[in-house]
Amino acid sequence: MMRSLYSGVAGLKTHQTRMDVIGNNIANVNTVGFKGSSVQFMDVLYQTTQRATGSNPANGAGGTNAKQIGLGTATASITKQLEGTGSAETTNNPYDLMLNSDSFFIVSRGNMNYFTKVGAFKMDSAGYLVTGTGEMVMGWQVDPDNPTQVRKDTVSALQIESPANQYSEPQATTNAYVSGNIDKTDAVFEDGGAKIMNVTIYDEKGYGYNVKMNVKQNNTADKNTYTVSIESITDSNNVPITATYRLSGDQLIYDKNTGAFQSVGGGKAITLTINDASFSPISIDFSTSTMYATSASSTIKLNKGDLKGLGGGRKVGKLDDVSINTDGKIYGVYDNGEEKLLGQIAVAKFANPAGLEAIGNSLYQTTQNSGDFDGIGQEVTEGGGTMSQGVIEMSDVDLSTEFTDMIVTQRGFQANSRIITTSDTMLEELINLKR
Repeated sequence: MMRSLYSGVAGLKTHQTRMDVIGNNIANVNTVGFKGSSVQFMDVLYQTTQRATGSNPANGAGGTNAKQIGLGTATASITKQLEGTGSAETTNNPYDLMLNSDSFFIVSRGNMNYFTKVGAFKMDSAGYLVTGTGEMVMGWQVDPDNPTQVRKDTVSALQIESPANQYSEPQATTNAYVSGNIDKTDAVFEDGGAKIMNVTIYDEKGYGYNVKMNVKQNNTADKNTYTVSIESITDSNNVPITATYRLSGDQLIYDKNTGAFQSVGGGKAITLTINDASFSPISIDFSTSTMYATSASSTIKLNKGDLKGLGGGRKVGKLDDVSINTDGKIYGVYDNGEEKLLGQIAVAKFANPAGLEAIGNSLYQTTQNSGDFDGIGQEVTEGGGTMSQGVIEMSDVDLSTEFTDMIVTQRGFQANSRIITTSDTMLEELINLKR
């Protein structure tokens, strides 16, 4: 009789545990990055009243099964479903990130590394990327020997908006190119007229200057050759510079039959040299310009940079925005057009994510059953994962499943309570035998 009472008590305890877990899941239905838990039950000890026997051909007796009475249930495990990805919520905050993989962000407090699925980050007063509760977001720093790459070494705190990253250095102009077409019948060339082209160049300190170049036909008899010259170089206040300057050549020639570019100064480019240490020599490439018939209208123009857009120079840049790629690389976007690598967010993966121990604040720490963190981490794209900017991962709690589990749990609790009341009634009947 007493066995059923204690089986009922065990059932009540386990169902209460399951209800506690369900309640926590539902309470966190809107918690960013929350991963729901589930409870599994198991049966416990059995009282064996008769052991199993084998058949005995000698006396013709057959085998019998064991007779066992179960002693209730217990909680086998409480498992957090850390695999998979919850729904995405768009925030348009550049520091809100979502992992589309089974990996974890690495964060640190007090020289201890922790792990989280919550990518709702922000910037602190020192320019460090941190969580909402102040943990430092960890990753890899830019390689000082190669600013276009990161050094995948021991993770460290990412100071994205450090004083050094607030500005990008200026760059002197070293290249320019001429594009478009010259129509030799363009009226602009009549009576010694010229086609004017302008481009902005920069010196070593990032100051901008306007270069005005003109192209004239050499003579009316041969309209296939032109003379190139610098008309003026002025600063941002339209004041001519005091330094002298020169071109390495001035003769621009096109094929008289096809109109294709032939040469300028004997090659494909000429060099503008400004006799001031603040300026770098500027190579001006004419090779993509042409001389075709285009309704007596010339479209030739001067562009900064080479044909690949390099060497155009730039002013001092102020950090304007931050872009985080799908591989976790962080780029600063500056108002002078430069993009500079600032670091990369590293992630951690574990052989058994469910073995991590939740410590609150949406943080986890390693255990003996989760696998260790090597201190370096890995790129999120290893294994096919990605990182999304401007979105956060919502809770993975499915209310329909939780409410269904709640009904099943409630009925299980009721049934176990009936075991106790029915056993009590039977004990009462037994006691009433002596009256």
